[in-house]
Amino acid sequence: MSATNIVKHLANLEKHLAEEHPENPVLARAVHSFRNLDRVAQDLGLLGRDESYATYVTWWPMIAVLGTFSSGKSTFINSYLGMHLQRTGNQAVDDKFTVICYSRHDEIKTLPGVALDADPRFPFYQISHSIEEIAEAGPQRIDAYIQLKTCPSEKIRGKILIDSPGFDADRQRTSTLRLTQHIIDLSDLVLVFFDARHPEPGAMHDTLEYLVTSTINRPDANKFLYILNQIDVTAKEDNPEEVVSAWQRSLAQSGLLAGRFYRIYDKDAAIPIDDPQIRERFEKKREEDLSDINARMQQIEIERSYRIAAMLEQTADAIENQVITKLESLLDRWRSRVFLFDSILFGLLLVLAGTALTLTDSWHLLQQCIASITAAEPPSLFGVALFLGLAGYIHLSIRGKVARGISSKLPEEYGHDHTACRQISQAFSKSTAGYRPMFLKKPAGWNGTNQRILAEVKEDANDFIQTLNDQFTDPSGHQEGTEAAAEQTTEADQPPTPAA
Repeated sequence: MSATNIVKHLANLEKHLAEEHPENPVLARAVHSFRNLDRVAQDLGLLGRDESYATYVTWWPMIAVLGTFSSGKSTFINSYLGMHLQRTGNQAVDDKFTVICYSRHDEIKTLPGVALDADPRFPFYQISHSIEEIAEAGPQRIDAYIQLKTCPSEKIRGKILIDSPGFDADRQRTSTLRLTQHIIDLSDLVLVFFDARHPEPGAMHDTLEYLVTSTINRPDANKFLYILNQIDVTAKEDNPEEVVSAWQRSLAQSGLLAGRFYRIYDKDAAIPIDDPQIRERFEKKREEDLSDINARMQQIEIERSYRIAAMLEQTADAIENQVITKLESLLDRWRSRVFLFDSILFGLLLVLAGTALTLTDSWHLLQQCIASITAAEPPSLFGVALFLGLAGYIHLSIRGKVARGISSKLPEEYGHDHTACRQISQAFSKSTAGYRPMFLKKPAGWNGTNQRILAEVKEDANDFIQTLNDQFTDPSGHQEGTEAAAEQTTEADQPPTPAA
């Protein structure tokens, strides 16, 4: 996306959000704050002029459905939408991530992955440039990983639902694991499904490690719902509660000691439960848990607004307190190494030159050169300029080589976080460019103006959250009293009803 196109995209996004949510201006105002955040990041070199942090978030509420093979994810999605959208089966029936969104057309449509890769409104924008296995094979390989499905279900209007391929961490492709992590980071709600028909969770250590252990320490851990699906199969067990206990113990061993553990099954696909008491108990539990899950899915639009406001503050804070600190540390390391190599190389050249003059007994030539330079003779001045040019070239070569060496180590520090690694590397390259003097300790673009802009962005984010709180909370009860007074005033203004 060119710089002109990104500006146009942000303008269109701001207009769309203002029209879609006239009662909630926070989202449209947030786009303006993202523009300010982009300006700082572009000055620092974290983002290019054709990039924006606004494309790093989904502006539509997003629900991710993850789970093990045959855990009933697709059946749950079909039941939620009220239509047969996803294929179902006991074995893995789909190896792609499916993004599901609303369409006003009556028929269901399946679109290729490039529809998502090229559209900044969706969560997989330019993902083909981020996943190495896809990028190496070309952008067309994106179709082997993701697809877009549209349907007319009102349940999905205004939301994005993502169905993942059956999960098996120890056999999963690296690219699939990275896509899963990408989805988890962007989602407002993550439903993690497990299959009650396979009551041996200990055999799924790697899967539990990835889906549970790696998520419980996240700051947004409350967005994960862990669901034991197809629990109806345990109704014929001598002790059906033991199956649930086995899963709870396994999740506890993976670190999940708190939080809600849901038990559901699909009523249409359930096995018959003959005992009426057991059937009633299972159905009651199912309805309670499904009701809670649906309630969380309904309220994600509110969570989406808070998520975007929080991301503004978190990104601004990360730039100020983490990125700048990291860049200053890298620049200190870079300067120290450049000075060291400069000292070694130029010191060695001086020793060699002194040794050569001594062995050839030519020190008088050096005195003549100094006298010629002092007299400002043109040949001598040209020689000085040539010497300084050569020394400058050597120094710049050392600067560049040291900078590249430090940058080459960054992927080891950042691991799978390729985006952060790329941004730090870009900013570091800008700060070590040949035209910047080495004595400048602050990273390129880090000045008082940009510090004030970041402070304003964080202040705006806090204002957005307060505005959202005013919409959805009323601790003092003032709004209720104001609304009641307004209703009384309206009734008082009504003309009296004529007598019969």
